[in-house]
Amino acid sequence: MSTTSALATDAPLSERIAQLPWTQLASDLDAAGTARVPALLSGSECAALAASYGNAGLFRSRIVMAQHGFGCGEYQYYAYPLPALVQELRRGLYPPLALIANRWHQALQLATRFPSEHAAFLEHCHAAGQTRPTALLLRYTAGDFNCLHQDLYGEQVFPLQLTLLLSQPRIDFYGGEFVVTEQKARAQSRVEVVPLERGDAIIFASRYRPGRGAHGMHRLTMRHGVSRLRDGERYALGIVFHDAL
Repeated sequence: MSTTSALATDAPLSERIAQLPWTQLASDLDAAGTARVPALLSGSECAALAASYGNAGLFRSRIVMAQHGFGCGEYQYYAYPLPALVQELRRGLYPPLALIANRWHQALQLATRFPSEHAAFLEHCHAAGQTRPTALLLRYTAGDFNCLHQDLYGEQVFPLQLTLLLSQPRIDFYGGEFVVTEQKARAQSRVEVVPLERGDAIIFASRYRPGRGAHGMHRLTMRHGVSRLRDGERYALGIVFHDAL
């Protein structure tokens, strides 16, 4: 998987998103179902998001993973209205990703097409009863991990999402690598560990991506998770573009 060059994090977030090398990111996503964006967020933005974990007023619910068999650790779903930076990530990243999502659905001969603006897509989600925001802040401490999973919250599913690492590896924590698996029907899974630094984003397939086989295009099922944290504390921000039931 290739990576893009780091962005100037002193620029407004909207400019950073506009300046991303979308042709290269689309190529990476087509090839592997993942694309890494170095330094999408600044150190101060990461620190502020991580520090906000204790502000209960920002969130609609808190999930303790072990209680649900999801792994160990915890995360909180933001409530509406989203914090400005989280809202800008969701709103600003959606349009170029929608182009990729529509191309994937066409390749897989799926009927659903996604509107060009995120607000219009949310209207589809809300009409289907999916009205709860899905952006989330995750916290891991020593021994915690996140089992392989997919973030599906209803019938409306956007094919791409992203995670941003808010803590510094080898300083704030050890272990806790982001992991993705790719499963082709009647074949063993391919596993990839994606190295991230603080402020990096990983864009990845929410459910499946198109892959070319001997008989044309087929679905490759994708799952993601986090390996066991050996020491320290790790925060991450998850951006999911569909809302939840």
